Amino acid sequence: MTPRHHLSRRRLMQLAGATALSGAASPAFSLGMPQEGPDTPKLTMYMDNLLDPAEARRLKQIGITWIDIQNVPAQPWGMDYLQPRVDFLKSQGMRIGIMMIRWSYQGGMDPDMNQIVHGTPRRDAEIDKIKETIVNCGKLGIPVVEWNFYNHRATDGYSNTLGRGDSGMSTFNYAKMADLPPLPAEGVQDYDSTWRNMEYFLKSVVPVAEKNNVVLSLHPNDPPPPMSRGSAQVMNSLSDWKRLIATVDSPSNCLTWDCGVTRELGEDPVAVGNYFASRKRIGQVHFRNVITRTPRLDYTEVWPDEGDNDMYNVMKLLVQNRYTRMIMPEHPRGNDADRALPNGWGGYVGWTYDVAYARAMLQIALRQVRGL
Repeated sequence: MTPRHHLSRRRLMQLAGATALSGAASPAFSLGMPQEGPDTPKLTMYMDNLLDPAEARRLKQIGITWIDIQNVPAQPWGMDYLQPRVDFLKSQGMRIGIMMIRWSYQGGMDPDMNQIVHGTPRRDAEIDKIKETIVNCGKLGIPVVEWNFYNHRATDGYSNTLGRGDSGMSTFNYAKMADLPPLPAEGVQDYDSTWRNMEYFLKSVVPVAEKNNVVLSLHPNDPPPPMSRGSAQVMNSLSDWKRLIATVDSPSNCLTWDCGVTRELGEDPVAVGNYFASRKRIGQVHFRNVITRTPRLDYTEVWPDEGDNDMYNVMKLLVQNRYTRMIMPEHPRGNDADRALPNGWGGYVGWTYDVAYARAMLQIALRQVRGL
C-alpha cells in the first residue's frame, strides 16, 4: 500500500517543473498535522513537582513541553529555588512558560499578598519581594508571571454537580453565598480603594517587568460576582478588564484571558478575545467552556465540547491575531478513569481529554487560517 504522505518521483518532477515555469521559490511540502512552534500558540499544563521525572514523562506523553506552575513558595523566588527547576526541565526538553504568584494559602487568602491588596504599611516590603522575583525570572527566561487581586475569592458559591454519564461538574450559584458575612482575617474593602491599591501595585512592578522582558498577567475574578463576603471585586466585568490594560499602558501589563470567564460574564468570547489579542495584551489563555444561566451569578463548568462557547472560533481568533504564548486547557471534568487511579493522578485522564481537544482545535485553526 502507498503511504498516505508518499510523493512519487514523477509527482515531485511535475511540481518542480510547475514551480520553475512560474518562477516561484521551491515548494514547501507539509507532512502531517501542524505542530507548535515559535510563531504559534503553545499548550501548557500544571506540573506539581518540577523535579519529578515520572510527572515530566506523563506530560510529555500527551505533548506538553511548556509548564505552568502554581504550586510555589512565598515571595521572593530566589535563584536557589528557580535554577534547579529550570535546569531539570531543560534536561527533559521542557520549559517553564508561566509561574503564578501565590494568592491563597492553607485555605485562605495569602497573608503576604493581602498586604498589597489591602494597602497596608507592609505592602512596599511585599512589592519589593515580587520585584526580586521578576528580575530572577527575567534572568532565567521565564516569560510570564501570573497574579491575582482578590479581596475574597467567591468559592463559597461552588457546588459539585453531575453532567453527562455522571461526570463531575462545577456549578456556581451566587445565591449560596450572597448573605455570608465578611471573614475577620480579610475584612471589608470597597471597589474604589481596591482599584487604588491595584494601580499602586501596577505602577510599582510593571516597569520592572518591562525592563526584564517579563509579562505580568492578571487573572480576572473567577467566579465573577460583584461582591464576595462583603468586599467588592475589581476584575469582574469587561470594563474592568479594559481598565486594567489602560491603567499602565505597557506590553508587560497583560490579562490572563479566560474564554470561560468571559462567557460567565455574559460577554461574547470572540469579540472580547479579539479586543485583547489585537492589542497584544493577553499574557496567557485559559481555554474552557461553560453553560451560563444568569451572567456572573449562575453557571456550570462543563466539558469543552458541550458548552455555550464556540471553541474553534476562540482558537481561530488567537491564530488570526498571531498569539504565540501559552494556552491552558484547564478545569478537567471528573471521570471514572481518574477516580480509579491512585490519588486520581491529578485528574490525568481529564487533563488528557482537554489537551487533546485543544490541540485538535489548534491544529485545525493553524491549517484553516495560516495554511500550515
